[in-house]
Amino acid sequence: MTSEALVCPSCAEPHPSDERFCRVCKMPLVYSGSLELDEPVSERHERARKIDPRYTEGDLVRVAGAMNQAEAEFVQGLLLEEGIPSTLRRTRGFDVPDMLAAGPRDVMVPASGHGAAREVLLEAEIVGEDPAADETRPSRVLAVLLAVLACGALIVWLGTELST
Repeated sequence: MTSEALVCPSCAEPHPSDERFCRVCKMPLVYSGSLELDEPVSERHERARKIDPRYTEGDLVRVAGAMNQAEAEFVQGLLLEEGIPSTLRRTRGFDVPDMLAAGPRDVMVPASGHGAAREVLLEAEIVGEDPAADETRPSRVLAVLLAVLACGALIVWLGTELST
């Protein structure tokens, strides 16, 4: 690693080497020798430069679902253009080998970016107005099935009691 000082690419404010973001404008810091570069060093560096630090705090929460890897990466691209970091997770309950791009994916964002991500995806008409409608609720489905089974068992029991 180099011992060059860090500076803000936006306001050129110098910072110590143990800081990551500018105290003034909250931009990610760069090494002072890399200010003259017009192109990012790598694809990973380019992605990191787009992320807004306001949206990086908290646990990961599901913001949208996609039918496959390509659709999920499209959603990720939309979010990244707004500075919202995201990651993909294979949706639980689907038996598709990990090496395949098939199968549904969950798009996860940090909790601090959830509201902004919902706004971006609502504007793009990717998610609906009701966040509960976008999420699968297996516990609710299980609860309804158990209630139906209990009612059925009660009816069968009452039928046998009345016939005897």
